[in-house]
Amino acid sequence: MQRLYDFLRRHPTGVDTFWAVLLLGFTSLWIVADVSGMRQLPAVIFTVGLCLVVALRRKAPVKMLLLTAAIGVGQLIFNLPPNPGDFAMFVITYTVASGTSTARWASRCALLGALVGPALSLLRFGEGPGNRQPWEMLFFTALLTVPFVLAWVLGDSVRTRRAYWAQLEEKATRLEKEREAQARIAVAAERARIARELHDVVAHNVSVMVVQADGAAYVLDAAPEQTRQALETISGTGRQALAEMRRLLGVLRTGEQSEGGEYVPQPGVEQLTDLIDQVRGAGLPVEFRVEGEPRSLPSSVELTAYRIVQEALTNTRKHGGPDVGATVRLTYQDEDLDLLVEDDGRGAQHELYESGGADGLGHGLIGMRERVGMVGGTLIAGPRPGGGFRVSAVLPLKPGR
Repeated sequence: MQRLYDFLRRHPTGVDTFWAVLLLGFTSLWIVADVSGMRQLPAVIFTVGLCLVVALRRKAPVKMLLLTAAIGVGQLIFNLPPNPGDFAMFVITYTVASGTSTARWASRCALLGALVGPALSLLRFGEGPGNRQPWEMLFFTALLTVPFVLAWVLGDSVRTRRAYWAQLEEKATRLEKEREAQARIAVAAERARIARELHDVVAHNVSVMVVQADGAAYVLDAAPEQTRQALETISGTGRQALAEMRRLLGVLRTGEQSEGGEYVPQPGVEQLTDLIDQVRGAGLPVEFRVEGEPRSLPSSVELTAYRIVQEALTNTRKHGGPDVGATVRLTYQDEDLDLLVEDDGRGAQHELYESGGADGLGHGLIGMRERVGMVGGTLIAGPRPGGGFRVSAVLPLKPGR
């Protein structure tokens, strides 16, 4: 059944042609029964014309309206009374009024025909005005006019509704494109920001290597043990910098410089206490726990952990509602750093974590996913079973995982 419906929608002219053939059959019976003599040929021509109007009404509505007007005038001239073929006049009135691509002047002409045509038909084929009372003439004129006017009103209403839905679809398409563009811009901006921060970390590691190399050269002969320690530090720092440079590949950074041309030290897990104290001072109760044995971490992992906690607590303040509390847990595993931030508030809207994570302003969850992906970790963000919101991240401590 659905296939048949789809086929009929794809071939509207074929459907109209079917109805036109059906109308031709009924009108032919009227011609045979009621028309004779000199009027038979005009009746056949007008009948074929009206059936053509039905068949091509959606393909050329304005031309079919003009053809219908000409046939109506011809029926008055050749004294052909109303017949089944005149149903095409209802159809073309509705079609012209409902077409969103049809010119407005054509719709107005169809309304004018709907108002004038029935009155002219009554005057031409009804009993003379002298044989009827004025109220009778008005009554029968209204009786014939109302169906045509209703056909036009129905068509105009359909036209208005179609135009409204077309505007809604266009607006939805435009908003979807804008949302996608904003998401792409947010990703590009976040990648640029990550590139700046990783560049700062790498620059710091290289500067450490330079200082250690200069020190090793200075004490090479006097203190071999210190020289060996310095070389070990250079080796470890170099490997770490190389791993972070690999993560940096693929991130495009053009024409961006730090303010003042100086590199600013980036925050890490040691600064989380200051961050949480600042959040507590802003009125958000936060419980902070550290599990496992704290140890030295790669600079990129420390920076990522700090930014995730910062963004998660910011989202709690923005979306958690009143009287919300949060918990931050940092767990040192053998090969991973597990990070959990959760709150007991009302949680963020579904679309914030389901379709990209854009919060309308900072694109916070998009930034979290980008950061975690840059260090090779995983991120899970969504509502808690008991209410509130949860952000869980696993950050590998060894490069290349």
